[in-house]
Amino acid sequence: MRKKIKLFYSLRNKNQKLCSLRCITFSFLWLFSLTVFASPQDSANNNQKNKNNEQLTQVKQAISKQKKSLLQVNDQRKKLNQQLKSDDIAIAKVAKLLVETKKRLSNSKQKIEQFEKQQQKLSKEKKQQESILAKQLRAAYSTGHHDYLKLILNQKDPKEVQRTITYYQYLNDARMKEIGLYQATIKQLTEVVSQQQLQTIKYQAHQQKQQEQKALFVENKGKRKKTINALNKQLKTGKQRLEQLEGEETNLIAAIERLISLSKQEVDLNGLSKLKRKLTWPVNAKINRSFGSRKQGYLKWKGVLMNAPVGQQVKTIHHGKILFSDWLKGYGLVTIIDHGKGYMSLYGHNQALLKSVGDRVETGEPIALVGQSGGQTKPALYFEIRHNGKAVNPKLWCR
Repeated sequence: MRKKIKLFYSLRNKNQKLCSLRCITFSFLWLFSLTVFASPQDSANNNQKNKNNEQLTQVKQAISKQKKSLLQVNDQRKKLNQQLKSDDIAIAKVAKLLVETKKRLSNSKQKIEQFEKQQQKLSKEKKQQESILAKQLRAAYSTGHHDYLKLILNQKDPKEVQRTITYYQYLNDARMKEIGLYQATIKQLTEVVSQQQLQTIKYQAHQQKQQEQKALFVENKGKRKKTINALNKQLKTGKQRLEQLEGEETNLIAAIERLISLSKQEVDLNGLSKLKRKLTWPVNAKINRSFGSRKQGYLKWKGVLMNAPVGQQVKTIHHGKILFSDWLKGYGLVTIIDHGKGYMSLYGHNQALLKSVGDRVETGEPIALVGQSGGQTKPALYFEIRHNGKAVNPKLWCR
């Protein structure tokens, strides 16, 4: 019996060991199969994951690089706009000086002409006086040389002597008067000639200054052209151009909104509501861009663009007060006039501004000179009429 029990436990132990061996073998085979069959898939996933991470890193680097590039471009564009502003203001300054020099030249020329006329008149008077004096001298010579003592002592009739003395005194007074006039004419003539020479010197100096100003004007225009070309290179796509125009229009609207509060303080201006189709255009020129026509993308013209030669006078459409007279991005040198009752008129792309903030202007008074400031490649006037900040069609007011 004991032998049977020992044999039973021995067989059971062997079975348990065999089972354990089988379990270990199965586990080993399972791990081996995972290593052999599952490892390639995981390796492929890991490779793809690494590739994705590399691509993500590259994209992030590209985005960072693009952002940096955009910041540099925006910074450069900002500097170019500042340079454009400086160029426009420099041109405006020289253009204004040229206008003033032209006036001085005109005044000097008029004075020279006046002095020439005076000189001709005085020279003519001088000749006439010389002729009269010559006649008087000949008359005195023909009557003989007599002195008062001989006339008194010649034993002639006292009445005749008195008549002769009176005659001589008359001739002498007339001669002295003519001599005095002659001397005064000579003095005036000398002064006129001196003034004429002085004005001629001034005229020549003004001419020299004008030539220098013109040379500086051309130099500044060349600088501005380079700046505009550089700006245009920055705006390579229509989207960039649209973004720029949106920014410029936003700046203009913001400026006008600031001015509306100032215009409400003017109570003595009657506005333009009763002047439809009665006003005169600020320049006599052809309209190149009409109100409401397409500008860029969805943007439309809020005013009109009028082709006009450089330097032509820009005149106000109605009397009012200058609210703004400065450089504005995209519009160059701008003048904005308050006409009262919420009405304003705007004049942009000027070469020079002739009025300052606070000045009162009358209808038809020159306020600026046509130019191409603000980045324009051709001279033109940008003109708007606004009511309570909203742009209205200028054709409804001007004829």
